[in-house]
Amino acid sequence: MNEIEFAGLVDEHKRGLHQHCYRMLGSLHDAEEALQETWIAAWKGIDAFEGRSKVRTWLYTIATRCCLRHAERQPPRLLSWEHGPSREPEDDLGEPIMDSIWLDPWPSDPGEAAPRRETIGLAYVASLQHLPPNQRAVLLLSEVLAFSAAEVAGMLDTSTASVNSALQRARATVSTRVTAEPVVSDDERVLLDSFVDAWERADVDALVEMLSEGVKFTMPPLLAWYDGRDAVLGFVERKVFATQWKLVPVVANGQPAYACYQGPDFKLGAINVLTVEDGKISWIAAFVDPAVTAQFGLPEYFPADR
Repeated sequence: MNEIEFAGLVDEHKRGLHQHCYRMLGSLHDAEEALQETWIAAWKGIDAFEGRSKVRTWLYTIATRCCLRHAERQPPRLLSWEHGPSREPEDDLGEPIMDSIWLDPWPSDPGEAAPRRETIGLAYVASLQHLPPNQRAVLLLSEVLAFSAAEVAGMLDTSTASVNSALQRARATVSTRVTAEPVVSDDERVLLDSFVDAWERADVDALVEMLSEGVKFTMPPLLAWYDGRDAVLGFVERKVFATQWKLVPVVANGQPAYACYQGPDFKLGAINVLTVEDGKISWIAAFVDPAVTAQFGLPEYFPADR
């Protein structure tokens, strides 16, 4: 295989492999590193590839093993409520923790929002972080990428019986942690439009009916997070709505999300990813780290033409 053919291979598989690395590691930075290691290993090993397996199988084997090495060196990524207790609206926000401990959002392409978006949803990726790395790999290779148990066993250099056992345990763990799928109905789109309108008008009363009783508001890398409708609305009214906001719809993890531009100059301040359950917003995941918001490739300031 020459360089031109290899470049074609990269173009064909890079997005899927990148997603796989992100699911495995929960980090955009670590996923990018694992992906680059995959391409280097594939290029170096291309002459030894004898075609005894499909190219796709070969590439995902390399990527998975790169991710497993990363997972051995890094602790699992966390959600805010896994790090510490919630706070009250009047509490201090706390100093941000800039170390690599938080789960990152995935900047979805619009066309990625429909097919199997439940396998890239924020809650799903967070649940994967509670699995041992090997179980994580087995679950993703089997259920997301649809490799057979025999193929997964070959990719991980283990037995089919071990794969089936790990898969059973992984399914049980994930099923207890994922309660909502990031699928938005037409009725819920009306809810989201109303949410944007209320947010931009700083209308706390309008938000009341849109939020579930147990809604959570998180904002890594800040330590503070809020649990329950009263706490969330209290925080939003006291601190978030102290300035004006303009929202631009984006897609993150296959879910509805908004680029939030903060007044008075309307500079990009956060990416808010929403989870909707039973017609109510149950989680506002605000990502306020500039290094994370930059991954979405958005203008630094609110577009003048909107």
